[in-house]
Amino acid sequence: MEEKPLGKVTHYYDKAMVVIVKLVGGGLKVGDAVKFVKGENEFTQNIESIQIEHEALKSAKKGQEVAVKINQPIKEGALVYKAE
Repeated sequence: MEEKPLGKVTHYYDKAMVVIVKLVGGGLKVGDAVKFVKGENEFTQNIESIQIEHEALKSAKKGQEVAVKINQPIKEGALVYKAE
């Protein structure tokens, strides 16, 4: 069974180390462990903050676009999965 992505990175802001993630496969909560995958580049981290329009949220629903702080660079188009 193939894992469905939670979302996709649509923008990456390198100076701020923030990505915009379009949530297509489910919701996201602060504290969730997620995996970012783009080609050979892959890393897992816990979600420390979620923002929509510069407003901090505890969670976001499928269909929303959220800003997430990341601790490693990742390219636009990266897929976001729930980490085990």
